[in-house]
Amino acid sequence: MKIAIIGATGFVGPALIAEGVSRGYEITAIARSTDKVEKAAGVTAVSADVNDVDALASVLSGHDAVISSFNAGWTNPNLYNDFLNGSKNIQEATKKAGVKRYITIGGAGSLFIDGKQLVDSPHFPKEYYPGASSARDYLTELRNEDELDWTFVSPAINLHPGQRTNQFRLGTESPVFNTEGKSEISTADLAVAIFNELENNQFIKARFTVGY
Repeated sequence: MKIAIIGATGFVGPALIAEGVSRGYEITAIARSTDKVEKAAGVTAVSADVNDVDALASVLSGHDAVISSFNAGWTNPNLYNDFLNGSKNIQEATKKAGVKRYITIGGAGSLFIDGKQLVDSPHFPKEYYPGASSARDYLTELRNEDELDWTFVSPAINLHPGQRTNQFRLGTESPVFNTEGKSEISTADLAVAIFNELENNQFIKARFTVGY
């Protein structure tokens, strides 16, 4: 398959590219600036702006699936609006391009513990609130999307660089905790879970989460 990865130079993007290449996919690595896209066989780097829907749709045309790890920047003072609008633009561009399969990463803040979303907890870090609440609100809007075969991915609460173990568990609306009460996953294993979903289509028009 030919896969478009948006946010290719971000926190998760390089792991997604590496996982896709390891499975033999043809990858289009999309970023605002392609200078940091690692050169590899089967990877084509393309510069695109998520706010230019028509131009992005042109880039996405001809792909079998779109995986978005778009992030508007944690220090961006307009993070809430930029993430929400950017995500909706990617969704619209995917449809305009005629691509049916759309997987987007949206953070752990919208997961539930004891009936309450993490982002609404009094202990939730204030510096992450704009981005997390924007991702939560985007999921609410995405649930109304009927045309695309979409999947929303919420990583574990602690997403960190690390090794590819291929040993993790999946959940749906609540975090996956290990025996020590921690919810964590490496970017490499998150990428494994996302490509597994791409191949198995277990969570079409649904959200899933992953953790050790």
